[in-house]
Amino acid sequence: MKKSLVITALTFVSGMAMAQIRTPQPSPAATVMQTVGVTDITVKYSRPAVKGREVFGKLVPYGQFWRTGANQATAIEFSTDIMLDGKTVPAGKYFLYSIPNADAWTVIINKSAATAPEQYKQADDVARISVKPEQSAMTESFEIGFSNITDSTANLDIKWDKIKVSPLLAIPTTKIVETAIDKAAEASANNMNAGATYLLGKGSNLQKALSMVNQAVAYKETFRNVWTKAQILAKLGNFAEAAPLAKKALDLGQSSNDTSFPFFKDAIEKGAAEFASKIPVPVLPTKKKK
Repeated sequence: MKKSLVITALTFVSGMAMAQIRTPQPSPAATVMQTVGVTDITVKYSRPAVKGREVFGKLVPYGQFWRTGANQATAIEFSTDIMLDGKTVPAGKYFLYSIPNADAWTVIINKSAATAPEQYKQADDVARISVKPEQSAMTESFEIGFSNITDSTANLDIKWDKIKVSPLLAIPTTKIVETAIDKAAEASANNMNAGATYLLGKGSNLQKALSMVNQAVAYKETFRNVWTKAQILAKLGNFAEAAPLAKKALDLGQSSNDTSFPFFKDAIEKGAAEFASKIPVPVLPTKKKK
C-alpha cells in the first residue's frame, strides 16, 4: 500500500513538471508586420508599460544602449533591401536598438542579439542614424508601428510615454518590380526555348516550335535560342535562313561568358557547314540559240 502511494505521488509530481503553466508577462510579446510596396517588414518585440514611472532619462538612461523594448532583443526583418534614412540595409533578419537622448536618438540596425550594453557590438552595426525625438500623446505600453505609408516609403514609429521617434524607411519599389519583370520575362523566354527544343527533338509540331523560339529570340538573342531556331528552320527545309543563323549562334557563343558553350560548339560548327551545303543553288536560265 505504501509503495503504491509513493508511485502515485511520483506520477502526479512528474505530470505537474511536464505541464507548462502559462502566466501573464509584465512586458508581453508583440509582432507587427507591414507591407510597403512589395516589401514585408516584420518587427518582433516586447511591450513594457510606464506604470507611473519616469521613463526616459531614468528607467531608460540617456546616452546608453537600449534593446528598444524588453525581455529579448527586438528583432526586425526586411524581405528586400531597404534604406534607413539614406543608409542601405540589405534584405535579412536584424535587431533594432537605440541610444536615447533628450535632443536626439541614435537608431541602430545590428546583426547580433544583445539585451545589455556589455553585449552590444558596434562592429556589427548595419546602419546607424540620428533621429530627433518628438512629443506625442501618452503611450502607456511601449509600441512599434508604421505610419505615412506609400508604395515606397514609411515611417517606423517607436513610441513610449510621451516620446516618439520616426525614422524614415525608403524602398526602391520601382526597381524591385522592374527587376522582377525582367526575371519573369527571362524565365518565360527560357521556357519558350526549352519547349521549342523539346518539340524539335520529337520532330513534331515544328511550326509551333518555331513560334515559341521566335518569342525567346525576341526577348534576347542567345547562342542557345538562335541555334534552336536554326535547327528548326533546317528541319523545315529552310536552309537559306538556317545557315546564317547557325553562324550567328556560333558568334554569340564565342563572345559570351556561358560556360556551357564549349559543349555545343562542335555541333553548331557542323550544323552551320551542313546547312550551308544544302542551300539550293539557283539555276540560271539558259539562253536560247539564235
